[in-house]
Amino acid sequence: MKKSVVLFFFCMFFASNNLLSQETQTKTATKSENKIMIVYGSDECHHCTDTKKYLKENHIEFVFYDIDKNQEALKEMLFKLKQANISTNNLSIPVIDKQGMIFTNNIPFEEFLQKLK
Repeated sequence: MKKSVVLFFFCMFFASNNLLSQETQTKTATKSENKIMIVYGSDECHHCTDTKKYLKENHIEFVFYDIDKNQEALKEMLFKLKQANISTNNLSIPVIDKQGMIFTNNIPFEEFLQKLK
């Protein structure tokens, strides 16, 4: 009986530590995902392709969502713009989510690229 109780507590201890470890890994993964820049744009947009090229040349991690092909990404982008109080009336793409800071290509393109660093 004592061996069964000890074995039971050992299993419970192991299981709880395993769950805590998984939770920590999930939080770490979520934090690292938030550090990756998100670029919303279109493969048909020369500013978008130039932005992707610039980010690759400067070894800046990013995820690109083509809003022409991905409706969920388009909805997500529009939601973020609304949350940031950025008008969508004369929207210029690409739209950037840099660790929660949302901005668009509404300035001279070279200045826009400098904001990506």
